[in-house]
Amino acid sequence: MLRDKKAQGLSMNVIIIAAIALLVMVILAVIFTTKMRDTRGQIDSCVSNGGDCVQTDFINEPGDSNFCSGTYDRVRSEYSCPDPDTQSCCFRG
Repeated sequence: MLRDKKAQGLSMNVIIIAAIALLVMVILAVIFTTKMRDTRGQIDSCVSNGGDCVQTDFINEPGDSNFCSGTYDRVRSEYSCPDPDTQSCCFRG
């Protein structure tokens, strides 16, 4: 009598649906993290924060009290420029 009973297991449909759901979650996580990285780069950019990327040729020496010359009065090193080796983020008065 006890041998006639079969154990109930997961059906093949449930396993396939779970695998597809896991795959969709991984794809969404990759898309989300990639877009967040792009958005963070835009938020940290000099131009999007109201500054201008100025060539270092036009900037006084870093030891000067007024690092940005001309019509610019302050430099913000936390904002990025496309070419950080030759440009600095400067803001006008």
